[in-house]
Amino acid sequence: MDFNDTPEMAAFRREARTWLAHNAPRFTPSSLQPGDSEVLRLMKGWQAAKLDAGFAGFTLPKQYGGRGGSLLEEVVFTQEQAPYPIAHLPAPYISTGVGNAVPVMIAHTDKAVQDELLLPTLRADLIWAQLFSEPGAGSDVAAIRTRAVKDGDDWVINGQKVWSSGAHFADWAMLITRTDPDVPKHKGITYFFLDMKSPGVEVRPLKQLTGRAEFNEVFLTDVRIPDRYRVGKVNDGWRVIITTLMNERYGAMTGNASAFGGDILRALIEQAHRTPGPLGGSMLSDDARVRAKIADYATTLNGLKNLAARLITCVAQGGEPESEGAITKMLMTSALQEMAAFAMDLSGPASGSREGLGDDLALIQDSFFGAVGYRQGGGTDDVIRNIIAERTLGLPPDPRNDKDIPFSQQRFGA
Repeated sequence: MDFNDTPEMAAFRREARTWLAHNAPRFTPSSLQPGDSEVLRLMKGWQAAKLDAGFAGFTLPKQYGGRGGSLLEEVVFTQEQAPYPIAHLPAPYISTGVGNAVPVMIAHTDKAVQDELLLPTLRADLIWAQLFSEPGAGSDVAAIRTRAVKDGDDWVINGQKVWSSGAHFADWAMLITRTDPDVPKHKGITYFFLDMKSPGVEVRPLKQLTGRAEFNEVFLTDVRIPDRYRVGKVNDGWRVIITTLMNERYGAMTGNASAFGGDILRALIEQAHRTPGPLGGSMLSDDARVRAKIADYATTLNGLKNLAARLITCVAQGGEPESEGAITKMLMTSALQEMAAFAMDLSGPASGSREGLGDDLALIQDSFFGAVGYRQGGGTDDVIRNIIAERTLGLPPDPRNDKDIPFSQQRFGA
């Protein structure tokens, strides 16, 4: 494939580069704690500024407040934004709404809901969470137990969700529920938009190994949702889920194509330059074995960037990637975990402290402790391998005895 910009993309790149040079926020990354309110304030302001300048909602039609452009424009902007600190603040609360909720609104809701929620979401005035996973329904999201029962013009919701990124900041959420337990599990799901300020919604942050609490468990007790916030038809929620996950995947590809792993590789190189070798007199960066390992990681990351670029090109040309996204996800997350572990080893005793960390070591620690979660999110390695085996290699699928059995008759935990 050709990695050179077309004349049109080159002109857009110059436009984006000039705008970023004058408008990207400047701050010291170590002055912020990812997940705190200051990060949220910065990201909300940045999203609004990009939207006003025409650098957000790239593929959305102009009638919805977007640019009416292409996925490749979004990739180019992401590449140009990568050198600025604002690009590296973890902000799932922004991307969940802009990348997932907005496309669902356009595809599956009426004008009244769009008029109320779409533009405020695109500007990040409204922050969204995704209430899909449950304690017994992670990779197999269709196994959800949270119930929704119709009561007049409302639906009454009871259940529990978990691993909900940014739910403690969220104004609204995408919620999936079980509405018919007497049909196979994929056929009895209904999708809703939930006002997170509704009575009966309780959010409990989950403290991570990093010391932060970016994920949450959410308890829903007799929560009432007006029927106008039902998304799609009753018991047809699986179709809306697919829309959500497809857009989530494309959003991940867009970001990963430009800078995946670059931060941790740079931090690893800096640690090698600053850390004395075991015999003294030289730095670890002078050790041929360390240099070879870093070179291996750089080669791996370049290969992954090229793979992600192929995926984006396929989508931009109207194609539909199959298991390539799964392959990219599995390779990327395992590479990140391995790099972070090696960087921790190079850092020596300092890697065990949480006090007085510089930016590089703080990034290394966060990547090391967070890598396990990255490998779980979006499908565990075993789930991803099954997707590759079945869709790419054409191998027989795993035996499934629950496909045509009503959810109420299925046995769990046996």
